Amino acid sequence: SLQKELGCYQSPNNSKTMVNPAAEEKKELGNKAFAAKDYDEAIKFYSEAIEIDPTNHVYFSNRSACHGSQSNWKSAASDASECVRLDPTFTKGYYRLVTAQLELQDLENALTTVKQGLNIDPDNSQLLRQLRTVKSKRRTVKRAAAAASNSKASEPSSLQRTTPVAGSSPLSNEVLELQEQYVNTNREYKTLKAHIAKSQKEQKINEITKSELETLPTSHEIKMYQAVGKAFLLSSRNEVMESLEESTKLEKKRENDLVQKMEYLEKKMNSQQSNIQELLKTPTAE
Repeated sequence: SLQKELGCYQSPNNSKTMVNPAAEEKKELGNKAFAAKDYDEAIKFYSEAIEIDPTNHVYFSNRSACHGSQSNWKSAASDASECVRLDPTFTKGYYRLVTAQLELQDLENALTTVKQGLNIDPDNSQLLRQLRTVKSKRRTVKRAAAAASNSKASEPSSLQRTTPVAGSSPLSNEVLELQEQYVNTNREYKTLKAHIAKSQKEQKINEITKSELETLPTSHEIKMYQAVGKAFLLSSRNEVMESLEESTKLEKKRENDLVQKMEYLEKKMNSQQSNIQELLKTPTAE
Protein backbone atom coordinates (compact mmCIF):
# COMPACT_ATOMS: atom_id res chain seq x y z
CA SER A 1 0.00 0.00 0.00
CA LEU A 2 1.01 3.60 -0.54
CA GLN A 3 2.72 5.35 2.36
CA LYS A 4 2.91 9.13 2.10
CA GLU A 5 5.77 10.67 3.94
CA LEU A 6 7.10 13.99 2.66
CA GLY A 7 5.67 13.11 -0.74
CA CYS A 8 7.67 9.87 -0.96
CA TYR A 9 6.77 6.21 -1.32
CA GLN A 10 8.46 3.95 1.21
CA SER A 11 9.26 0.62 -0.43
CA PRO A 12 9.84 -2.60 1.52
CA ASN A 13 13.62 -2.32 1.16
CA ASN A 14 13.46 1.11 2.86
CA SER A 15 14.49 2.96 -0.29
CA LYS A 16 12.44 6.03 -1.17
CA THR A 17 11.04 6.66 -4.60
CA MET A 18 9.59 10.03 -5.47
CA VAL A 19 5.89 9.83 -6.14
CA ASN A 20 4.46 11.78 -9.05
CA PRO A 21 1.19 13.44 -7.88
CA ALA A 22 -0.34 13.28 -11.36
CA ALA A 23 0.46 9.59 -11.66
CA GLU A 24 -0.91 8.96 -8.18
CA GLU A 25 -4.15 10.66 -9.13
CA LYS A 26 -4.51 8.26 -12.06
CA LYS A 27 -3.71 5.33 -9.81
CA GLU A 28 -6.44 6.30 -7.34
CA LEU A 29 -8.94 6.50 -10.19
CA GLY A 30 -7.77 3.08 -11.29
CA ASN A 31 -8.24 1.72 -7.77
CA LYS A 32 -11.83 2.98 -7.70
CA ALA A 33 -12.55 1.35 -11.06
CA PHE A 34 -10.89 -1.87 -9.88
CA ALA A 35 -13.04 -1.93 -6.75
CA ALA A 36 -16.10 -1.53 -8.98
CA LYS A 37 -14.80 -4.41 -11.14
CA ASP A 38 -14.61 -2.11 -14.15
CA TYR A 39 -11.31 -3.61 -15.23
CA ASP A 40 -11.12 -1.95 -18.65
CA GLU A 41 -11.43 1.46 -17.03
CA ALA A 42 -8.94 0.50 -14.32
CA ILE A 43 -6.41 -0.64 -16.94
CA LYS A 44 -6.86 2.66 -18.74
CA PHE A 45 -6.06 4.69 -15.62
CA TYR A 46 -3.14 2.49 -14.54
CA SER A 47 -1.72 2.74 -18.06
CA GLU A 48 -1.96 6.53 -17.89
CA ALA A 49 -0.17 6.43 -14.54
CA ILE A 50 2.58 4.30 -16.08
CA GLU A 51 2.95 6.75 -18.97
CA ILE A 52 3.53 9.52 -16.45
CA ASP A 53 5.80 7.47 -14.17
CA PRO A 54 7.05 4.18 -15.66
CA THR A 55 9.33 3.54 -12.65
CA ASN A 56 6.60 2.90 -10.05
CA HIS A 57 6.23 -0.85 -9.56
CA VAL A 58 2.80 -0.57 -7.90
CA TYR A 59 1.17 0.67 -11.11
CA PHE A 60 2.37 -2.45 -12.95
CA SER A 61 1.25 -4.67 -10.06
CA ASN A 62 -2.26 -3.21 -10.11
CA ARG A 63 -2.55 -3.41 -13.88
CA SER A 64 -1.39 -7.03 -13.68
CA ALA A 65 -4.25 -7.71 -11.25
CA CYS A 66 -6.71 -6.22 -13.74
CA HIS A 67 -5.38 -8.35 -16.60
CA GLY A 68 -5.65 -11.40 -14.37
CA SER A 69 -9.24 -10.58 -13.48
CA GLN A 70 -9.94 -10.62 -17.23
CA SER A 71 -8.01 -13.90 -17.66
CA ASN A 72 -5.52 -12.09 -19.89
CA TRP A 73 -2.64 -14.00 -18.35
CA LYS A 74 0.13 -13.10 -20.81
CA SER A 75 -0.38 -9.41 -20.12
CA ALA A 76 -0.73 -10.14 -16.41
CA ALA A 77 2.60 -11.99 -16.43
CA SER A 78 4.29 -9.22 -18.42
CA ASP A 79 3.19 -6.49 -15.98
CA ALA A 80 4.05 -8.59 -12.93
CA SER A 81 7.49 -9.32 -14.35
CA GLU A 82 8.13 -5.61 -14.84
CA CYS A 83 6.87 -4.97 -11.31
CA VAL A 84 9.45 -7.27 -9.69
CA ARG A 85 12.15 -5.93 -12.00
CA LEU A 86 11.45 -2.42 -10.74
CA ASP A 87 11.29 -3.51 -7.10
CA PRO A 88 12.69 -7.01 -6.41
CA THR A 89 11.58 -6.76 -2.75
CA PHE A 90 7.87 -6.31 -3.54
CA THR A 91 6.41 -9.73 -2.68
CA LYS A 92 2.95 -8.99 -4.13
CA GLY A 93 4.64 -8.73 -7.52
CA TYR A 94 5.96 -12.28 -7.18
CA TYR A 95 2.50 -13.44 -6.14
CA ARG A 96 0.92 -11.90 -9.24
CA LEU A 97 3.63 -13.32 -11.51
CA VAL A 98 3.27 -16.84 -10.11
CA THR A 99 -0.52 -16.63 -10.49
CA ALA A 100 -0.15 -15.78 -14.18
CA GLN A 101 2.55 -18.40 -14.77
CA LEU A 102 0.34 -21.07 -13.24
CA GLU A 103 -2.51 -20.12 -15.54
CA LEU A 104 -0.13 -20.28 -18.50
CA GLN A 105 1.00 -23.73 -17.31
CA ASP A 106 4.55 -22.35 -17.04
CA LEU A 107 5.21 -24.48 -13.97
CA GLU A 108 9.01 -24.45 -13.96
CA ASN A 109 9.20 -20.65 -14.09
CA ALA A 110 6.40 -20.46 -11.52
CA LEU A 111 8.49 -22.60 -9.16
CA THR A 112 11.51 -20.35 -9.71
CA THR A 113 9.45 -17.19 -9.14
CA VAL A 114 7.77 -18.38 -5.95
CA LYS A 115 11.13 -19.43 -4.50
CA GLN A 116 12.54 -16.00 -5.28
CA GLY A 117 9.63 -14.39 -3.46
CA LEU A 118 10.06 -16.68 -0.45
CA ASN A 119 13.74 -15.80 -0.28
CA ILE A 120 12.57 -12.26 0.48
CA ASP A 121 9.70 -13.19 2.80
CA PRO A 122 9.92 -16.85 3.94
CA ASP A 123 6.72 -16.61 6.00
CA ASN A 124 4.52 -15.03 3.31
CA SER A 125 1.26 -17.02 3.48
CA GLN A 126 0.22 -16.28 -0.11
CA LEU A 127 3.55 -17.44 -1.54
CA LEU A 128 3.61 -20.53 0.68
CA ARG A 129 0.19 -21.53 -0.61
CA GLN A 130 1.36 -20.93 -4.16
CA LEU A 131 4.40 -23.12 -3.55
CA ARG A 132 2.10 -25.96 -2.52
CA THR A 133 -0.03 -25.38 -5.62
CA VAL A 134 2.97 -25.35 -7.96
CA LYS A 135 4.35 -28.58 -6.48
CA SER A 136 0.93 -30.21 -6.67
CA LYS A 137 0.45 -29.25 -10.33
CA ARG A 138 3.96 -30.44 -11.20
CA ARG A 139 3.20 -33.82 -9.64
CA THR A 140 -0.05 -33.96 -11.59
CA VAL A 141 1.73 -33.26 -14.88
CA LYS A 142 4.38 -35.89 -14.13
CA ARG A 143 1.75 -38.50 -13.31
CA ALA A 144 -0.18 -37.72 -16.48
CA ALA A 145 3.02 -37.87 -18.55
CA ALA A 146 4.00 -41.19 -16.99
CA ALA A 147 0.55 -42.61 -17.64
CA ALA A 148 0.65 -41.46 -21.25
CA SER A 149 4.12 -42.91 -21.84
CA ASN A 150 3.00 -46.26 -20.41
CA SER A 151 -0.08 -46.20 -22.68
CA LYS A 152 -2.43 -47.21 -19.91
CA ALA A 153 -5.55 -47.03 -22.05
CA SER A 154 -7.36 -49.22 -19.56
CA GLU A 155 -7.26 -46.50 -16.90
CA PRO A 156 -8.96 -43.48 -18.47
CA SER A 157 -10.68 -42.54 -15.23
CA SER A 158 -7.32 -42.24 -13.44
CA LEU A 159 -5.97 -39.97 -16.16
CA GLN A 160 -9.13 -37.92 -16.03
CA ARG A 161 -8.71 -37.37 -12.31
CA THR A 162 -5.10 -36.25 -12.55
CA THR A 163 -5.43 -34.01 -15.60
CA PRO A 164 -6.15 -30.35 -14.74
CA VAL A 165 -9.56 -29.11 -15.83
CA ALA A 166 -9.26 -26.71 -18.75
CA GLY A 167 -9.95 -23.15 -17.71
CA SER A 168 -9.68 -23.84 -13.99
CA SER A 169 -7.60 -21.35 -12.03
CA PRO A 170 -4.82 -22.19 -9.56
CA LEU A 171 -6.88 -20.35 -6.96
CA SER A 172 -9.90 -22.63 -7.38
CA ASN A 173 -7.63 -25.68 -7.50
CA GLU A 174 -6.01 -24.65 -4.24
CA VAL A 175 -9.37 -24.02 -2.59
CA LEU A 176 -10.44 -27.54 -3.59
CA GLU A 177 -7.16 -28.94 -2.31
CA LEU A 178 -7.53 -27.16 1.04
CA GLN A 179 -11.16 -28.27 1.31
CA GLU A 180 -10.08 -31.87 0.76
CA GLN A 181 -7.41 -31.45 3.44
CA TYR A 182 -10.03 -30.04 5.81
CA VAL A 183 -12.34 -33.00 5.18
CA ASN A 184 -9.48 -35.43 5.89
CA THR A 185 -8.50 -33.56 9.06
CA ASN A 186 -12.12 -33.50 10.22
CA ARG A 187 -12.40 -37.24 9.59
CA GLU A 188 -9.27 -37.85 11.67
CA TYR A 189 -10.66 -35.54 14.38
CA LYS A 190 -13.89 -37.56 14.60
CA THR A 191 -11.92 -40.81 14.78
CA LEU A 192 -9.90 -39.47 17.71
CA LYS A 193 -13.09 -38.33 19.40
CA ALA A 194 -14.48 -41.86 19.13
CA HIS A 195 -11.27 -43.34 20.56
CA ILE A 196 -11.46 -40.90 23.50
CA ALA A 197 -15.04 -41.94 24.21
CA LYS A 198 -13.97 -45.60 24.09
CA SER A 199 -11.10 -44.94 26.51
CA GLN A 200 -13.39 -43.10 28.91
CA LYS A 201 -15.85 -46.01 28.74
CA GLU A 202 -13.06 -48.47 29.62
CA GLN A 203 -12.08 -46.34 32.60
CA LYS A 204 -15.68 -46.22 33.79
CA ILE A 205 -16.03 -50.00 33.50
CA ASN A 206 -12.80 -50.44 35.47
CA GLU A 207 -14.05 -48.13 38.22
CA ILE A 208 -17.37 -49.96 38.46
CA THR A 209 -15.58 -53.33 38.61
CA LYS A 210 -13.24 -52.08 41.32
CA SER A 211 -16.21 -50.80 43.34
CA GLU A 212 -17.83 -54.23 43.10
CA LEU A 213 -14.62 -55.99 44.13
CA GLU A 214 -14.21 -53.73 47.15
CA THR A 215 -17.42 -55.13 48.57
CA LEU A 216 -15.92 -58.63 48.62
CA PRO A 217 -13.85 -60.06 51.51
CA THR A 218 -10.15 -59.23 51.34
CA SER A 219 -9.05 -62.84 51.68
CA HIS A 220 -6.38 -63.87 49.22
CA GLU A 221 -8.04 -67.27 48.99
CA ILE A 222 -10.86 -65.86 46.87
CA LYS A 223 -10.23 -66.67 43.21
CA MET A 224 -11.98 -65.17 40.22
CA TYR A 225 -11.63 -65.18 36.48
CA GLN A 226 -9.97 -62.20 34.85
CA ALA A 227 -10.23 -61.49 31.13
CA VAL A 228 -6.79 -61.29 29.49
CA GLY A 229 -7.24 -60.67 25.81
CA LYS A 230 -9.51 -63.45 24.56
CA ALA A 231 -8.59 -65.75 27.42
CA PHE A 232 -9.70 -65.94 31.06
CA LEU A 233 -7.14 -66.25 33.83
CA LEU A 234 -7.94 -67.46 37.34
CA SER A 235 -6.63 -64.71 39.65
CA SER A 236 -6.88 -63.47 43.20
CA ARG A 237 -8.86 -60.40 44.19
CA ASN A 238 -5.69 -58.36 44.72
CA GLU A 239 -4.28 -59.40 41.35
CA VAL A 240 -7.48 -58.31 39.64
CA MET A 241 -7.47 -55.00 41.51
CA GLU A 242 -3.86 -54.32 40.52
CA SER A 243 -4.66 -55.18 36.92
CA LEU A 244 -7.66 -52.83 36.91
CA GLU A 245 -5.58 -50.00 38.39
CA GLU A 246 -2.86 -50.52 35.79
CA SER A 247 -5.45 -50.65 33.00
CA THR A 248 -7.07 -47.44 34.27
CA LYS A 249 -3.70 -45.72 34.44
CA LEU A 250 -2.89 -46.71 30.86
CA GLU A 251 -6.32 -45.62 29.62
CA LYS A 252 -5.95 -42.22 31.30
CA LYS A 253 -2.57 -41.73 29.64
CA ARG A 254 -4.06 -42.81 26.31
CA GLU A 255 -6.96 -40.40 26.78
CA ASN A 256 -4.59 -37.50 27.54
CA ASP A 257 -2.51 -38.27 24.44
CA LEU A 258 -5.63 -38.42 22.29
CA VAL A 259 -6.94 -35.14 23.72
CA GLN A 260 -3.65 -33.42 22.85
CA LYS A 261 -3.83 -34.76 19.31
CA MET A 262 -7.46 -33.65 19.04
CA GLU A 263 -6.56 -30.13 20.21
CA TYR A 264 -3.85 -30.01 17.56
CA LEU A 265 -6.35 -31.08 14.89
CA GLU A 266 -8.80 -28.40 16.06
CA LYS A 267 -6.12 -25.76 15.52
CA LYS A 268 -5.26 -27.32 12.16
CA MET A 269 -8.89 -27.21 11.01
CA ASN A 270 -9.24 -23.59 12.14
CA SER A 271 -6.11 -22.72 10.16
CA GLN A 272 -7.42 -24.57 7.09
CA GLN A 273 -10.76 -22.76 7.34
CA SER A 274 -8.99 -19.40 7.61
CA ASN A 275 -6.84 -20.20 4.56
CA ILE A 276 -9.92 -21.18 2.54
CA GLN A 277 -11.75 -17.99 3.54
CA GLU A 278 -8.70 -15.88 2.70
CA LEU A 279 -8.39 -17.51 -0.72
CA LEU A 280 -12.04 -16.79 -1.45
CA LYS A 281 -11.61 -13.08 -0.75
CA THR A 282 -11.61 -10.77 -3.78
CA PRO A 283 -8.08 -9.44 -4.48
CA THR A 284 -7.55 -5.74 -3.95
CA ALA A 285 -5.27 -3.20 -5.59
CA GLU A 286 -2.50 -1.46 -3.70
